[in-house]
Amino acid sequence: MEFDFDWVDAFASEAFGGNGCTVVHGGAVLSDKTCMAYVRETSLVECTFTGPSEVADLRVKYYLASREIPFAGHPTIATVAALIHRGKAGEGSLTLETGAGIIKVDIASDLITMTTVAPTFGAEIPREIVAPVGGITADDIVAPPQLVATGLPFCITLVKDRATLERVSLNSKALNDYFAHLGQETTDTLEPYWITLEGATAEGDTFARLLLAPPSPPEDPFTGSATSAAAAYLWSRGLIAGPRYTAEQGHGLGRPGQAQVEVLGPADAITGVRVSGRGVVVMSGTAYLV
Repeated sequence: MEFDFDWVDAFASEAFGGNGCTVVHGGAVLSDKTCMAYVRETSLVECTFTGPSEVADLRVKYYLASREIPFAGHPTIATVAALIHRGKAGEGSLTLETGAGIIKVDIASDLITMTTVAPTFGAEIPREIVAPVGGITADDIVAPPQLVATGLPFCITLVKDRATLERVSLNSKALNDYFAHLGQETTDTLEPYWITLEGATAEGDTFARLLLAPPSPPEDPFTGSATSAAAAYLWSRGLIAGPRYTAEQGHGLGRPGQAQVEVLGPADAITGVRVSGRGVVVMSGTAYLV
């Protein structure tokens, strides 16, 4: 079977920045096994596979190398950028059917804005459990780590400064201990999302990292779903002065990415998070899949 695909760098203003994602148009008909194998073939963190929807403008399936996930941020931006590239979307709004619900997307020129579902705030995780995962100390974490999801869950972990963030290094044993504490068998979700209230550049207000375990690549260059979860966390706890800011990630990997973020609703009743970014198509072609 033949499928058109676009390889898109999301949350980037030029090629080879932000986070890459391959969008397989019409690929929602493929089996889980084929989709996961395709992600492994690309060596990317995630890819999307689209299809028709009865409840939205388009259905989007999101895959890691190990399994399907309900939603992801940078692949959403990438999918819409690919639609724009192929003349299937333009100025205005559209809706995407995802495993996390209907996601609204707005397009203004080349800026793509997704609006997530309302956040779900889960358990706080002891600093002493989270800190060793990144090879830092509990004192390096300045607020209680907490599981937060706006479609996909992460453990939002605020560290004291950028120098600490840059020292973070994945400790596999501590990661397994962390998942054991959560009662979680898999190691490809609920990871600590390390963030600091210092930008990577003069334009940024936050800088973040997401370290991953195999079979994913060791670090995610830019994570839109974690960005939105972190925004809800920061706003709900009064850790940011206002609901709008600029988030940065990926600079240490040579893949700088940036998003404009807006938390919707008051701190005690957040209704969603708007995350805006650009996507650059770097290659297109035909995938031959069974």
